[in-house]
Amino acid sequence: MIDILIIEHDAATEQFLVSVLKQQGYSMTVARSGAEGLAMAEKLLPGVIICDWNIPGAVNGLAICHMLKHHPVLSISSLLLLTARYSTADRVKGLEMGADDLLSKPVDINELNARVRAGLRIYQLTQDLRQQKQRMEAEMAEAEGYVRSLLPNDRTGRVPIQARFLPSQQLGGDCYDHYWLDPDYLVMYLLDVSGHGLGSALLSTSVLNVLRSQSLPDVSFYRPEKVLRALNETFQMSDQNQKYFTIWYGVLNCANRQLLYASAGHPPAVLVSVDDHQQVTTTRLRTPGMPVGMLPDAKYQWQRCQLPPNSNLYLFSDGLYEVLQDNEQYIGLDDFVDLLALAKRDQSLDYILDAVIQRQSGDVASDDMSLMMVHLD
Repeated sequence: MIDILIIEHDAATEQFLVSVLKQQGYSMTVARSGAEGLAMAEKLLPGVIICDWNIPGAVNGLAICHMLKHHPVLSISSLLLLTARYSTADRVKGLEMGADDLLSKPVDINELNARVRAGLRIYQLTQDLRQQKQRMEAEMAEAEGYVRSLLPNDRTGRVPIQARFLPSQQLGGDCYDHYWLDPDYLVMYLLDVSGHGLGSALLSTSVLNVLRSQSLPDVSFYRPEKVLRALNETFQMSDQNQKYFTIWYGVLNCANRQLLYASAGHPPAVLVSVDDHQQVTTTRLRTPGMPVGMLPDAKYQWQRCQLPPNSNLYLFSDGLYEVLQDNEQYIGLDDFVDLLALAKRDQSLDYILDAVIQRQSGDVASDDMSLMMVHLD
């Protein structure tokens, strides 16, 4: 890398700039056309580029400004546009095309030195920020890998379970788990922490570890409402950087196909069943209750549901239906439940996720998407 690249066709101006800047100890090189200057910039990655507005050829000074400011690497170089134009409209045009500053002809030595020093300082700061961002992204990717490693694999056997997690960012606040309390009782839950990023991910993994280790004192994990009450006492938002979470928690008795469940401000689980006449029925399973952490004295209730044969139980976060479409309307819970009802029982969750993503406006989701399917013969 060099300090300065000068793109100047006029020999006298070039000699003046080189003479002045060499006295300051800068390393520099010179190009005499726009095309040559762009090629040298890509090769040498200068901190400051001084370019004449009126450089002849197909690539003039404004074109160079535009190209450099849209370049993935050279966009952080400080670009000084050398010009004899003095009107406000011309100067505004130069800045809008991508110049960081303008130098008026004839060039004042003190102004030149000051602008170059400022340009190099801004370039170094920008470069440092970019490197810090890259390190942070690498660390966040490593943390995201750790969070994913905590999520359970799909389950086969007696009660097949599939689950998918698509974060809106590298780290999200969604989390889920399923495991056996004993040979007959299967726990399943899905939670959604407010916000995004590292803080939300840390809280969701903390809750997962507490539930997986069954370390809530004096709590029967067979009783959903007692679990939610204990979580609310343990994870008050005043102690969690003002973060709270919603959760749906259920315990399935596989011996009699009874499901006990409770929810805390979370979207309902949806039971999709098919009778002998291939009639599809959807049932929304939800109980009243505030999100965990909002109020210290929040109350939670439980309900019981009999799960029929040939049914799927879906747990999901609101990111799957609070999705903005091209028509500027959200998918909505009702349409998402209809989508679940249309899915074939033997299809994977990827079919449902693909259907949601196809209706999404834009490439990046605004919220995490988590979906779990419990399959019951």
